[in-house]
Amino acid sequence: MRAFAVREQAPIEAAPLVREERAVPAPGAGEVLVRVTACGICRTDLHVVEGDLPLVTVPIVPGHQIVGRVERGGARFRAGDRIGAAWLRATCGRCAYCASGRENLCERARFTGWHVDGGFADHAVVPEAFAYALPGALGDAEAAPLLCAGIIGYRALRLSGVGPGGRLAIYGFGSSASVTIQVARARAVQVFVCTRERSHRDLATALGASWAGQTADPLPEPVDGAIIFAPAGELVPIALRSLARGGALALAGIHMSRIPPLDYAELFNEKRIVTVTASTRADGEELLAEAARIPIRPAVTTFPLDDANAALLALKRGAFAGSGVLLP
Repeated sequence: MRAFAVREQAPIEAAPLVREERAVPAPGAGEVLVRVTACGICRTDLHVVEGDLPLVTVPIVPGHQIVGRVERGGARFRAGDRIGAAWLRATCGRCAYCASGRENLCERARFTGWHVDGGFADHAVVPEAFAYALPGALGDAEAAPLLCAGIIGYRALRLSGVGPGGRLAIYGFGSSASVTIQVARARAVQVFVCTRERSHRDLATALGASWAGQTADPLPEPVDGAIIFAPAGELVPIALRSLARGGALALAGIHMSRIPPLDYAELFNEKRIVTVTASTRADGEELLAEAARIPIRPAVTTFPLDDANAALLALKRGAFAGSGVLLP
């Protein structure tokens, strides 16, 4: 089978993903073998490739928004079932975090495409306990972005504290944001979007944003909560200034550049900052159920699997709006 692996981290411009021909992997106990039919690309993949995140397994096949058909089934899924696999791959199941519904904080957690090979390949091995049955209304390419972009955005929206009818600011409008806005609008939330690319602002408006401007533009009015999806620490003071009293700012990336010093006045009036760390399986199930009910329709640009380097370069350059997906 084909697999695109990282052996040495480098800027994506140097095309560090190397095509390898490998034997089809064999699933172990509690796992199923999946033929990958779509795999979303994510900024986390770019962080793994370029070195913002350390390599913990070498070589590693990135990709953690996997849609596929089961070829070798197990106890939960049978051959032919369509399933999805996400970033969270395994937890210890015994620690205080796991026991209290916070498995995303498990110190022994393992992640798809970082600890264990992911979906930039023709086949992947997926633990049944961490796989998802997918809504039938969505095609493979549409379903893929929900498995990280959607789940993380869903959790970030909850942590922002913005309820139905509230006001939300979104900074950066990539894959996660383009799904999150659909959830927010379905809840009658008014959304303001700040992002650099004109095409991303146009998509935000098409998806229901009340206003869309540049990242540093002042908002039309204070908001009840904000989410930063862009990995840009310099946006934190800007976003804090956009919050109404008591508002929360959710930082939704796994990596962010250095945050500049903050004045206490920017946090005063009970404003708060919270980071979004991975997600739980419950987050995933809730998001997929809501996606089917709304229904969510991700804006997708597809690339052949053989163009994995080019796809991540396009992601880095903001060359497409919405979500990028690799297809076999």
